Amino acid sequence: MKSMTRRNFLTVAGALAGTAALAGCNSEPKQSDQSDENADAADETIDEGELEAEVGLVTEGAITFAVSPDYPPFENLVDGEYVGLDMDLGRAIAEQLGLECVYTNLDFDGIVPAIAAGGQADAGLSGISITPDREEQVNFSEPYYIDNQAVAVLASNTDVTEDNAAEVLNTAEMTIAVQSGSTGADFAAENFPNAEQLAFPQFTDAFAAVSAGQANAVCGNLAVVEQMLAGAYSDQHVVLTSATGEEYAIAVNKDNAALLDAINGAIATLRDNGTLDELIATNMG
Repeated sequence: MKSMTRRNFLTVAGALAGTAALAGCNSEPKQSDQSDENADAADETIDEGELEAEVGLVTEGAITFAVSPDYPPFENLVDGEYVGLDMDLGRAIAEQLGLECVYTNLDFDGIVPAIAAGGQADAGLSGISITPDREEQVNFSEPYYIDNQAVAVLASNTDVTEDNAAEVLNTAEMTIAVQSGSTGADFAAENFPNAEQLAFPQFTDAFAAVSAGQANAVCGNLAVVEQMLAGAYSDQHVVLTSATGEEYAIAVNKDNAALLDAINGAIATLRDNGTLDELIATNMG
């Protein structure tokens, strides 16, 4: 991992500002007590071109985000282009920092371990909810979106309804499809412990399993479930939602506090100037 001093960062930022991004760069979150502090940090980083300490980057002059692009409306690949809220946010953060934006694809359950280990990406940006287990491995930025959990079944499945879902889903006859390592998997395990869980690396495969009759239900974050049902999986409908209030944030290696500060500063600026709200409105419908 290469590191850049404040002056090196300033030189690279000036040279790369406005450069076209690389691969893929072609619900209002809660405000924390640190918002004013982050805004000040953003002014210093963007206006003065200085960082408080050394910033380590996998590739000098670029910020590399690890993503799992199978999670619309947060991240998806459409005709080879990275689209979605997280993808737009990553590009906006890179622009604020005067860096190029690079996306590298990993299975979702491998993103946090990869950031913790270092070397593959600078940060994880892939609809990652802040959880105690993940906080043991990485640091998280200020949250940028709040989401809940949902369960969907085939519309033709009259055995599981909104009235009985909580009870019926928690039986040994039920198989619930989830994405490996997701909070949807955690939610299903906690709330439907008697059901069998069928995990997939890609969340789209979990919906496909329900349509194919391999699973009775699919569990995951509400915004994504709604997006999937509005698209390729219109044969399914939501039977249960839970206000879990999960905070989506960017995962950063614990040894790279300077990068975390820079990302927080950029998020604060994007929130203050209305860009974050615009990105959410554009992508979330």
